[in-house]
Amino acid sequence: MNSYFIYGIIFLILLVSELAYFKVADRFNIIDKPNQRSSHSSIVLRGGGIIFLLALWIWLAFAAAGWIPSLNLEIRDYIWFLLAVTLVAGVSFIDDAYSLPDSVRLVAQFGAMLMMFYQLDILHLNMWWVVILALIVCVGASNVINFMDGINGITGAYALASLIPLALLNQSIDFVNQSLIFVVILADMVFCYFNFRPKGKAKCFAGDVGSIGVAYILLFLIGSLILRTGDITWLIFLLVYGVDGCLTICHRIMLHENLGEAHRKHAYQIMANELKIGHVRVASLYALLQLAVSFGFVYLCPVLAAGSGLSLVVWHWIYLVVALAVLAVAYVVFMRRFYYLHEEYLASLKR
Repeated sequence: MNSYFIYGIIFLILLVSELAYFKVADRFNIIDKPNQRSSHSSIVLRGGGIIFLLALWIWLAFAAAGWIPSLNLEIRDYIWFLLAVTLVAGVSFIDDAYSLPDSVRLVAQFGAMLMMFYQLDILHLNMWWVVILALIVCVGASNVINFMDGINGITGAYALASLIPLALLNQSIDFVNQSLIFVVILADMVFCYFNFRPKGKAKCFAGDVGSIGVAYILLFLIGSLILRTGDITWLIFLLVYGVDGCLTICHRIMLHENLGEAHRKHAYQIMANELKIGHVRVASLYALLQLAVSFGFVYLCPVLAAGSGLSLVVWHWIYLVVALAVLAVAYVVFMRRFYYLHEEYLASLKR
């Protein structure tokens, strides 16, 4: 069958599935109510990000039927990955609907990450310390991505900003089946249609099922790329989120805050709340920043390597360190300039 036709059918199935979920969420009252820490002011359906999990199983069904327009697709190369995302997204969905203890969610996240590591074939006893370190880093990264899901459009736009460079790279490096990335992009487009909207206009929020689910998908794709190339610097595809998320955590530790409590201290939250910059504009800024960083990494580093005596890997590290430093300085300068507005907001709550 024609590949465009197949992907068109998958897109329609995803769209209908999302609309069907809205009926379910409305029927069972799976909603997000605003509070003093929220960046929204109206009740919105929660869990629309379940579309990413549904996309994986729709992709599997089409692959099993032989309808996926791709060569050399072996389902066994992805089944543990699919089960891992199903486990962590499923538990996250229950948490969205009923609220689970942190311990239950963490056990599911570590268990799912171990399943994903098994799929990637990196569970080796002689590398136990690397596995433990990678496990902590990856689960931590998934939660940072979840923390960053606080305004309309940011999860969908940022995921797209990571998926597009991965899809382009996959054409030459071939680290995963390309159809998997395409189907996830289609799911992201469906989600963005309902979520990438101004404040008060979103039809749904991703929920933990969406932000954690897409985090595990991105980590699997980037992990596959790292293992294929032996170059860990591909983590740069998550750099913008990483800087805001990690530096905000450090800031909250300095303030002796409970990291498990909701807050509005991320730079993007101050932009949207205190500075009153539109959600779509802030989400677009983060996505465009990540695209700029990623495309520079992918296309500029080979040019620099070809014109110097240094290898591509060395230039990757130089680029990563410079990009990290620039973003970190920008974050600090921004917070020093505008964080007082958030302090004024917190003071107003006590009056």
